[in-house]
Amino acid sequence: MPTPTKHYTAAKDVFSYLLMIIMLYIGVISFTAMIWQYINVGFPDTLNQAYGAYDIIRNFISCLVIVWPVLILVSWMIGKDLRKEKEKQNIWVRKWLMYLTLFIASMTIIIDLITLLNSFLSGEVTTRFILKTLVILIVAAFVFGYYLWDLRRDAWKKTTICLIVAIATSVLIIGSIIGGFFLVGSPAHQRTIRMDNQRVSDLQNIQSQVINYWTQKSSVPKVLTDLQDPISGFIVPTDPVTKNAYTYRVKDVHAFELCATFTEASVNEVGAGYTTPSYPSRAGATDVWTHNKGEVCFERTIDPELYKPNSQPVPAPVMIK
Repeated sequence: MPTPTKHYTAAKDVFSYLLMIIMLYIGVISFTAMIWQYINVGFPDTLNQAYGAYDIIRNFISCLVIVWPVLILVSWMIGKDLRKEKEKQNIWVRKWLMYLTLFIASMTIIIDLITLLNSFLSGEVTTRFILKTLVILIVAAFVFGYYLWDLRRDAWKKTTICLIVAIATSVLIIGSIIGGFFLVGSPAHQRTIRMDNQRVSDLQNIQSQVINYWTQKSSVPKVLTDLQDPISGFIVPTDPVTKNAYTYRVKDVHAFELCATFTEASVNEVGAGYTTPSYPSRAGATDVWTHNKGEVCFERTIDPELYKPNSQPVPAPVMIK
């Protein structure tokens, strides 16, 4: 009777299982975080505003588009290899990584339930919080259940369950990605938004230089070219698409106006993931840069009491006796 040979773990096996588990973790985290951002958009909380959700969704869409097909492909290759060599079902790398996944999933479920119970007892349970908790619970429970079943089954036997799970999860991922595109817009739309953001950034830069000009020369510049400074290297920016100069008008001694033509109206959805920010104004007020589509002008007034020109001496304090 021939003595059975012991199957050793090959470098190929280590590579395959490590790649599969890493892709699984990245995919699960990306999917969960993306659904969280959908909840942030759908259920805004003024006490816990989430800024930049659209950018986060776009990043996780990029992850899922690449990571999930790799996970499906590697899992299929591992399954095919197991059907050829059933001894590989018991190699250490497979068992260790799958049990590690079960451990992480179980701890996630436990911590999630503890957090839910603690929030309930503290009276802080909201629809937004419950939905996020359920997302983690369902995803972690699914991962735990599937890989527990995968460990217990005879991996070399053909089964349709793996195919059904692969199709179902892929449909779910594709659906979430399509929903993300409807929410954040197409790549062309995102490019127009970035161009509008660049225009706002240019106007902010010009405004800063106008304030600096005022503090140095006790007046606002008559034209934008007065801001050109070969020593500091400042060059007045122009429109990123048309390369035309931005419109600048002097309103009075302390007031000026900056104008630009925008492709899209700015989004102002505080708590829903994105807002056109307000910046502390060097002119003495809060500068809001929200804008409509088309030409928009922003009027700014310098407060001379707050920003005294360098040439103007600061009066000495009056001592009251």
